[in-house]
Amino acid sequence: MQPSIPVLGIAPCSENLPSGKATKPGDILTAMTGKTIEVINTDAEGRLVLADAIAYAKKLGATQIIDMATLTGAVSIALGDVNTAILGTDQVLIDKVIAAGKSVGEKFWQLPLDPEYTNQIKSDIADIKNVGGKKAGTITAAAFLKELPATLHGPTSILRARPGATPAQPYRSKGPTGIAVRTLIEFVETTARQNGN
Repeated sequence: MQPSIPVLGIAPCSENLPSGKATKPGDILTAMTGKTIEVINTDAEGRLVLADAIAYAKKLGATQIIDMATLTGAVSIALGDVNTAILGTDQVLIDKVIAAGKSVGEKFWQLPLDPEYTNQIKSDIADIKNVGGKKAGTITAAAFLKELPATLHGPTSILRARPGATPAQPYRSKGPTGIAVRTLIEFVETTARQNGN
């Protein structure tokens, strides 16, 4: 597409393959930012690589970070297959992404990210835990990702969105459909137009 503004894409990927080197409950890991993480749930391994990816993007100079990842199945319980959850640290960025989604037929619903949710991921033996319990699972997962890059310098807006499976529509098949791809393209094109490019 060759947009007229710089766009950086990072794909943090991991496989959940048990082995003798797999994480175990009680393990303490050190993130790229230097913060320590207590592993409570070994099924929350994706957010460990996502946290480092966000920190890496920030290190490369990203000033607005839009992270599209499954994050947690808990959001499907709350929102089903109609809306995609969105959480973030910059309301202006959130509003722009929601507007971009609306213009291309992808619905986003903002969930809160109040500072109090971070209390659920506090650890007695590390800086934070990788899960915050059953309550507000999607929100505490976003709080986890918000906490790790916060130690890096420089302004960064971090936005979290959870794509999901969707019912069939005239313009898309049933099941996982890459929700938010059209939104991201629209967001980039709109941002380029607003910057006069």
